[in-house]
Amino acid sequence: QVQLVESGGGLVQPGGSLKLSCAASGDIFDISPMAWYRQGSNNEREWVAAIAALAHGGNTHYGDSVKGRFTISRDNAKHTVYLQMNSLKPEDTAVYYCNTYPGTLNYWGQGTQVTVSS
Repeated sequence: QVQLVESGGGLVQPGGSLKLSCAASGDIFDISPMAWYRQGSNNEREWVAAIAALAHGGNTHYGDSVKGRFTISRDNAKHTVYLQMNSLKPEDTAVYYCNTYPGTLNYWGQGTQVTVSS
């Protein structure tokens, strides 16, 4: 059974940084492309960044709104995917989730709240 546990969110001022972590259990992690998604005040889930399985090169892709500011990475030994977020803006405020990519699992973790405000 897959479990996804996101952590690392918090309150940060505009221009600040946060690093999110997602610990995954289950057999799929090592072979699955993984991604970060977010759900803001409009209640729509938005894809943020994705990373291929390391066996397939670990290539990364980013949404236009975060390109150049966010960096996704993964550590298969720890079954963890990370999202380093720099130069944060108020519009980055959302609950952040990780999941597989491009198709997502039916299961979603609890997410981690990121609030960017002065």
